[in-house]
Amino acid sequence: MLELTMATVSAADSGATAGMQMAEAPSAPGAQLCVGRDRAACRLVTPDDWLFVSRTHLDFRCGQDGMWTVTWLRGSLPEPSSEVRVVAGGTEQAVPYGGAWAIPVGGSGEVVIHDLSAPRSVNVGFYHEV
Repeated sequence: MLELTMATVSAADSGATAGMQMAEAPSAPGAQLCVGRDRAACRLVTPDDWLFVSRTHLDFRCGQDGMWTVTWLRGSLPEPSSEVRVVAGGTEQAVPYGGAWAIPVGGSGEVVIHDLSAPRSVNVGFYHEV
């Protein structure tokens, strides 16, 4: 099972979190959870006016082996207006635009979408249950 928790944070929130949402999916081949602005396509939805987040920005997908991967989907722009970083296991690493990162079994951490033009972010916590 994959459990996700999402919070949207901006400088105006003065360190508070807003828009907390939760989602989970079984570790079954083909299971999917998306994060973005499109309410029809995404289980975790960001504010409509946060244009640094694509309509469908992150795709969490379970493969045939029961392993989960998060992919930063390429949007309509050739260059992104955000950056995506994974914080897990005491390390932090960038996910390239259009790139993917495998979530280890039993792993936990967060995927952070940072706006490059304003002090705000989308923080998606994850836990891949054994």
